[in-house]
Amino acid sequence: MYLADYHTHSRISPDASFSMEEMAEAALAAGMDEICFTDHLEPVLWNSTTLRGPYDWAALTAEFERAKAAVGDRIVIRLGLELGDACWSIPHTETLMEDAPPLDFIIGSVHLLPERYGVMDLYDFDPKTEEEAYDGVAAYLEQVGKMVSWGKFDVLGHLTLPQRYLNENRGWELSFDRFEAEMTDILRSLVERGLGLEVNTNRGNTPLPDGKWLRLYRELGGEAVTLGTDAHTLEFVGRAVREGQELLRQCGFRRFCTFERRRPVWHSL
Repeated sequence: MYLADYHTHSRISPDASFSMEEMAEAALAAGMDEICFTDHLEPVLWNSTTLRGPYDWAALTAEFERAKAAVGDRIVIRLGLELGDACWSIPHTETLMEDAPPLDFIIGSVHLLPERYGVMDLYDFDPKTEEEAYDGVAAYLEQVGKMVSWGKFDVLGHLTLPQRYLNENRGWELSFDRFEAEMTDILRSLVERGLGLEVNTNRGNTPLPDGKWLRLYRELGGEAVTLGTDAHTLEFVGRAVREGQELLRQCGFRRFCTFERRRPVWHSL
């Protein structure tokens, strides 16, 4: 069984504090064969529509080189990126990416609700009624649709992310069942564009997305899937990756992928 955590954040992300070297050592301790660092890049400052300044690619690559030198050949490490909310300014996103170093992998994701919600991060979204909560989910899916239409990434990350914040943090019991048409359109578009889907193991909580949507993606012809924990701290590196592989098998997948220089590398489940 080949084990890879393909969604982790180091101190290069504004919401994490551990070095890539420390995260790689944690991956080794968790039995991983490979880890990919996917630190955040958004075209806007968090919780605003103000365009961010140039990204510090030199800091990212220096951090990666230090980790690579420290761990040697004990584990495969890859340099990736979580490219969030590009739909807020696709031209600016593309400008920021012009100076990017060679990357192995890019996750496309959405965290911010649209402007009518004040560009609120899902983490801060605190609806008072169930309908208000579902309206927010619908707005989130609108943004995901825009992200997929752009499509300049490798896999779509944590598709059902609102469940992390609304169910786990806020105590709601929301599902995406009422959005089957929207979810089908998104998953079909991924397949048609040759894009993959992340199984976000959600640090051992409900996978994002869960089995229903993974099976639908497979039925629509989807095959490229990665597994990532979204770890921002050491204890979550590698968490539930084994269980994520078993879930994929149950949903009809026979392989998953890692990436090297933006090309999939396939591994049997």
